[in-house]
Amino acid sequence: MAYRVNNIGLWLDEPEELLGQRAAEKLGVTRSDLASVRVVRSVLDARKKGSPRYIYTLEVELAPGRKAPRLPPDVSEAPPPPELPARVKEPEKLPLIIGTGPAGLFCALGLLERGVRSILLERGKEVVTRRKDVAKLMRDGSLDRESNMNFGEGGAGAYTDGKLSTRINHPMVRKVIEAFAKYGAPDHILIEGKPHIGSDLLPGAVAKLRDELIAGGCQVYFEQRVDDLLYRDGHIAGVKMADGRTLESDRVILAPGNSARELYERFAADGRVSVEAKPFALGFRAEHPQSLINGIQYGAAAKHSKLPPADYKLAENLDVDGEVRGVYSFCMCPGGIVVPTPTEEGLQCTNGMSNSRRNAKFANAGIVVSVSVADFAREGFHGPLAGLEFQRHWEGEAYKLGGGRFFAPAQTIPDYLAGRVKKDPGDTSYRPGLAHTDLNQLFPERLTQSLKAALRTFDRKMRGFISDEGKLIGIESRTSSPVRITRGDDLQSVSMRGLYPVGEGCGYAGGIVSSAIDGLRAAEQIATELA
Repeated sequence: MAYRVNNIGLWLDEPEELLGQRAAEKLGVTRSDLASVRVVRSVLDARKKGSPRYIYTLEVELAPGRKAPRLPPDVSEAPPPPELPARVKEPEKLPLIIGTGPAGLFCALGLLERGVRSILLERGKEVVTRRKDVAKLMRDGSLDRESNMNFGEGGAGAYTDGKLSTRINHPMVRKVIEAFAKYGAPDHILIEGKPHIGSDLLPGAVAKLRDELIAGGCQVYFEQRVDDLLYRDGHIAGVKMADGRTLESDRVILAPGNSARELYERFAADGRVSVEAKPFALGFRAEHPQSLINGIQYGAAAKHSKLPPADYKLAENLDVDGEVRGVYSFCMCPGGIVVPTPTEEGLQCTNGMSNSRRNAKFANAGIVVSVSVADFAREGFHGPLAGLEFQRHWEGEAYKLGGGRFFAPAQTIPDYLAGRVKKDPGDTSYRPGLAHTDLNQLFPERLTQSLKAALRTFDRKMRGFISDEGKLIGIESRTSSPVRITRGDDLQSVSMRGLYPVGEGCGYAGGIVSSAIDGLRAAEQIATELA
């Protein structure tokens, strides 16, 4: 018999050899009754300052003939391995997949598992070559509009951290993490409570996944931007490429990422693909010395060798002038750097990333406030692209405030709260560099007041968050897509049969794992239809 045993705790100074003994005690057997012990999940519990510990989930197998006399509430029989999906008949015209981010790649993988090859079209470059364009943008602000932090194989996540943690509870989460491990990501992601690959290792895993798709018969084309869709009698008929060529198919999976603005503008102008404005969030990147965050989160244990660089997760729903808004941390990167993520000249935006070792001297996270369709209207933006226009407007203002070349406007947190420009923000991980200025010039007053109120609340939860060592870097604006391509329960566009809008760019995910799952769901839907 094999059992899943939860909630096994170890203090930092306790050896892992104790795990088997404690599992046996929970099952009411002796340690010698256990034939095997395997760690399934490990989560750091740092809620008690100065005394953090790890909480484990184990899978244990009892020796032949042995059975646990009791099963406490946090013990269950181990789940059986998943069954292989049934294969279906491949259609005459192969499905076309626009975009090779997580949604596109995993949709192709899901289809291939069911016996269906696909054709993937990517506007940017393959993931390793793309690294040179990313490095050039970070070094001197030189932007390649088709190959950057957002566009290229692997999508926006390939060079912005590689976090596989997600808030969604879905049976496919494990499938996604196991796939990344299979294609070269480190095995520790299989057990981490907050799995993280790192921007140095994720590109290699993405490249191996692509090789697997090609070996299975899929076709992958880079530097091939899709400019429009082809329609016939209310049904998708294929795509039109930037060079004028057309490709025919009666199934198109739309997974272009949240910065494919030309496509959204084309859809809104054409009217045949239903598009609507979608709420999102924007704000700044907060950057602190990692040692400061370690001290805040771990207390006296901050320098213990078994502790990783500390992270944090902050959220508040605040009533400011009679309006309740959510303000929260986003994409927290311990031991990371702040990076430029524009896709158009004259528009400034940032994100965070960290390599697998997370050994940089700074920690950073987005501190963002939710914005709604009503906010867009107050600033004079209406219609299905109102959120996109709102987003682009503030990216333009941030660019001007930074002085050009993707220098980021920045200010210490105390100065931002006081509305003054006094202390220089100091050293930073951000390249090309910072422009010391007043961030109060950005965003409508109601959003600024919400951000300020939240920062003060966050400091009560994490004493020292507001300090001269902490700075805000502008702006964090691409937390999610500002548009949604509306779809039905069958994952097809409500206005165009055969079009499957998926992933973060189409408004249905937020991060690597949730986007990958959305791609897998589309693959399953198509396979079901083919069956």
